[in-house]
Amino acid sequence: MAKPKLVVVGNGMAGVRTLEELLKLAPDLYDITVFGAERYANYNRILLSPVLAGEQTLQDIMLNDVEWYAQHGIRLHLGKKVVKLDRAKRMVVAEDGTSASYDRLLLATGSNPVILPIPGNDLEGVVTYRDVDDTQAMIEAAAKYRHAVVIGGGLLGLEAANGLKLRGMDVTVVHLMEWLMEKQLDRTAAGLLQKSLEARGLKFRLKTQTREIVGGEDGRVKAVRFADGTELPAELVVMAVGIRPNTALAEAAGLHCHRGIVVNDTMQTFDPRIYAVGECVSHRGIAYGLVAPLFEQARVCANHLARMGIARYEGSVTSTKLKVTGIDVFSAGDFLGGEGTEEIVLSDPVGGVYKKLVIKDNVLVGSVLYGDTVDGAWYFQLLRDRQNIAEIRDHLMFGQTHLGNAGHLGQNKAAAMADDMEVCGCNGVCKGTIVKAIKEKGLFTLEDVRKHTKASSSCGSCTGLVEQILASTIGGAYAPASTAKPLCGCTDLTHEEVRKAIREEKLLSIPETMAFLNWRTPNGCATCRPALNYYLISTWPHEAQDDPQSRFINERAHANIQKDGTYSVVPRIYGGVTSPEQLRRIADVAEKYHIPTVKITGGQRIDLLGVKKEDLPKVWADLGMPSGYAYGKALRTVKTCVGSEWCRFGVQDSTRMGIELEKAFERMWAPHKVKMAVSGCPRNCAESTIKDVGVIGVDSGWEIYVAGNGGIKAEVAQFLVKVKTHEEVLEYCGAFLQLYREEARYLDRTVHWVSRVGLDYVKSRIVDDAPGRRALYERLLYALQGEKDPWQECVKGAAAQEFQPIRLAPQREPAEA
Repeated sequence: MAKPKLVVVGNGMAGVRTLEELLKLAPDLYDITVFGAERYANYNRILLSPVLAGEQTLQDIMLNDVEWYAQHGIRLHLGKKVVKLDRAKRMVVAEDGTSASYDRLLLATGSNPVILPIPGNDLEGVVTYRDVDDTQAMIEAAAKYRHAVVIGGGLLGLEAANGLKLRGMDVTVVHLMEWLMEKQLDRTAAGLLQKSLEARGLKFRLKTQTREIVGGEDGRVKAVRFADGTELPAELVVMAVGIRPNTALAEAAGLHCHRGIVVNDTMQTFDPRIYAVGECVSHRGIAYGLVAPLFEQARVCANHLARMGIARYEGSVTSTKLKVTGIDVFSAGDFLGGEGTEEIVLSDPVGGVYKKLVIKDNVLVGSVLYGDTVDGAWYFQLLRDRQNIAEIRDHLMFGQTHLGNAGHLGQNKAAAMADDMEVCGCNGVCKGTIVKAIKEKGLFTLEDVRKHTKASSSCGSCTGLVEQILASTIGGAYAPASTAKPLCGCTDLTHEEVRKAIREEKLLSIPETMAFLNWRTPNGCATCRPALNYYLISTWPHEAQDDPQSRFINERAHANIQKDGTYSVVPRIYGGVTSPEQLRRIADVAEKYHIPTVKITGGQRIDLLGVKKEDLPKVWADLGMPSGYAYGKALRTVKTCVGSEWCRFGVQDSTRMGIELEKAFERMWAPHKVKMAVSGCPRNCAESTIKDVGVIGVDSGWEIYVAGNGGIKAEVAQFLVKVKTHEEVLEYCGAFLQLYREEARYLDRTVHWVSRVGLDYVKSRIVDDAPGRRALYERLLYALQGEKDPWQECVKGAAAQEFQPIRLAPQREPAEA
């Protein structure tokens, strides 16, 4: 007997997820045909942002390749857009004439990006951000052009802007509303997000309406004109102002559509043979644009296609996470609150943490988290289940692991979770499902869990939690997956393999390295060029060619670029100790060049903010002071307390020790910024225990701590060794820094490197191996011999072009906290 025919129009995430669920329930029920308008098989659309940013490739985000369809007997038509639906004949027809008849039809046509109805919207260089082709167009434009404007400050717009910035473009985000992501964040969280993105070099124009896109004689966009008459140069314009359900096929066939293809709770249209899922759907008057609701719809739809008929889709509570590397944002429910609601707020703008919980009638109804989102899944579970939180209200802000018997402070977060708690919001996977799969199927790796449960396979934000569940379930049998990955999309080689080749083959320049290692791209990208440049100069300090054009803009200008285009100059003040003569000189320079702001930094130095680019050489010349490297992947500062020279509690001369360390290592380039501190006693006034290298004076000498971090996610430094003399402090600290310089990946902070290799390994190289320690220290001193202070080159005007932004080099991070 012939199988009934199921035709799926749409090869995206919702449609194919429905097929996956159907194949689990009734693998042999249908003869299945799939039409996809794109030429690619099923990929993870929400991971296009990491592809644009150069963090992943198209192959990395494929969910089901062509072979998957063949293995399941599915007839696949790629690059064939269905343009006609004949309900009477029960047939669909594609643009090229390909047709297929159906007994059941699933419409998963997705959505279309909104195109602003303004002049110039069809110019070359004006793109939307919806699919692989859009992403590729932006990548190609970033390699050729300088200025980009992203219209839309929502989730997708910010991800596009971040990706283009990482590819070296000068990016301005234009947004009509008063703050960014107004549908997902409140004003405070949006302000913190904007500040963080500005620190990455993005620019913003809020409350701004775009009136026209201006083209050049060549037919390509050259500027964006606003309602107030002002213009911005633009060689690429990305419209990310929203999406609309793609209902054209359904409407033409006479299906009921209102803000989407209208479906009931079984995902049926009013034609009982036709189902619909995904962004094209309107369910109870709502069209969802997030992945999790679409996958819930897919499960319900599959249940009915499998003729079980017991599932109902009753709508979704949604949550949002921003996919910008290094920025943690989460929101869910009614986070704005209003009449009848209460708010619990934790706000630490300096630390970059903001949490707001909205409660109504002892039920959590909304939350927005910035900087610390670890409990987002728990809050979402409370919100979705409408649990009464009266008994835990006093502890609610501090997260699940602070709930005494419910969490046991300090206990592994995975062990504290109930089996019905959701782990993966994108795919709706709870802890119990993961644990069951691990036990029943004998899973041992993260990839196995992803394959069998889909957890962690979408946006990846739950990966750490899934690994914890895996580790706690199988105990000692768990072996974390290798963290090695290609340096960037230009090569398949890892950071370690590239460094090994540079060392063993004595490669001395970026072109030589790329040629030897068969780089895919002729000039590299914004990710690999700075990394290669660092690996070369750190491996062959007096022989390799330092390429200024592969450095960050701040390192080329020897100053920190600010959001208004001016620069920040921070001269070095050893150990925070200055003199009246230095202060007079700084004051004279500030007055002479009309520098608007003079600020004391957290690193015990003085920051001159608002220096014009053309004044930089003259400012440095008049200061006559060494650079504080506040802009560099280098030693920034050595913070000190006054120590035994002045303090009645001090047991060691921390000021002198700090100055010795700073003078010894002040011109040291590193994989990332390095901060040090020396405290004169265990009271630790210099905050040595949250620095990359911290030294604390004790009665019998000095204790050395490493791999601390005082940023958004503070990490306490770990004890390395106790020594007696200043000379030993210099040797142990220098050896640790050199080991970090030689083995860490570019842009690894010390905390990330030590976390990966383990403190025991560091101790074996620094503490246990005396000859090795001395050799490391000597290599560092050798590397620093003859290293010129960059301000001297700036004064000479030897590299005037270095002040111009270079497209391949990304912008810098903030200077110093």
